[in-house]
Amino acid sequence: MSLLQVKSLTKYFGGLVAVDDLDMEVRKGEIHALIGPNGSGKTTIFNLISSVLKPSAGRIIFDGEDITNKSPSRVPKYGITRTFQQISLFRTMTVLETVMVGAHLRKKANLAGALFHSKCFREQESDIRERARQALDVVGLSGMENHVATELPYGQQRLVELARALAVGPRLLLLDEPLAGMNPKEIDFMRQLVLKIRDMGVTILLVEHNMDLVMDISDKVTVLSSGKKIAEGLPGEVQSSPVVVENYLGRGISCA
Repeated sequence: MSLLQVKSLTKYFGGLVAVDDLDMEVRKGEIHALIGPNGSGKTTIFNLISSVLKPSAGRIIFDGEDITNKSPSRVPKYGITRTFQQISLFRTMTVLETVMVGAHLRKKANLAGALFHSKCFREQESDIRERARQALDVVGLSGMENHVATELPYGQQRLVELARALAVGPRLLLLDEPLAGMNPKEIDFMRQLVLKIRDMGVTILLVEHNMDLVMDISDKVTVLSSGKKIAEGLPGEVQSSPVVVENYLGRGISCA
């Protein structure tokens, strides 16, 4: 059963076609990889799904509902969240505070409750704190709650960002190059972590340059070139596709 469908999705930047009439279906409970060389439109697609950008044409359907024109602040409330290529953490916040920001995205803000610390507000904050702690436990950062997030080693900062996304309680997690800058030990840990998150019932749309990992853990792979889908299928099918080999893998092009 599909969780996400993009239909004839198109995005122009001036005269440049960044995403070209893309049809794609992401099924519930799967890891679906989106690969292609630089400039192929992968991050633009993430920005369209999360409503950071609006499409020039086409529709985005999430669990049967058209979310094409929803505001960026509304999208997390559906259970869609993401990480980014470049880590973006608040300079002075602790690890726990940073992850709590993610949990707040699905809560209804109540200014009066916040100002007067109503019982409802206190209960909500307690729930958010617990969700953040649970997310930190998932990524292996229990006990790091009081550290300043930006003072952690790079690999752990990546995990903080992932925990922040998990604290939203996602049904669909958009992972944008989660292995970027990691050493082999961290890569192996992240591989196991992505599988663990999938096994928790979270559907994953993955953009990643590490082809060994992509072909190892993905249930389905979509290949882009210049914003257009050139192949799609099981990892083995995509890897052996003459079109993919000719346009992408066979030329040794970086997938970043």
